[in-house]
Amino acid sequence: MLGIVAAVLFFIAFLVNAAEIGTNDVFSSVNIMLLGLTALALHMAGIGAGWSRRR
Repeated sequence: MLGIVAAVLFFIAFLVNAAEIGTNDVFSSVNIMLLGLTALALHMAGIGAGWSRRR
């Protein structure tokens, strides 16, 4: 699930960068890319990978 979120955030960062959209400092393409990297790192760590049953 977090892998999909990371892909969407990377795509938004690409669009902001490619279209040269002027955003404020909070929603700059670098900050969106860093949020995507955080989501990707959490996904690779196994957090948010899916539902698991506890025994």
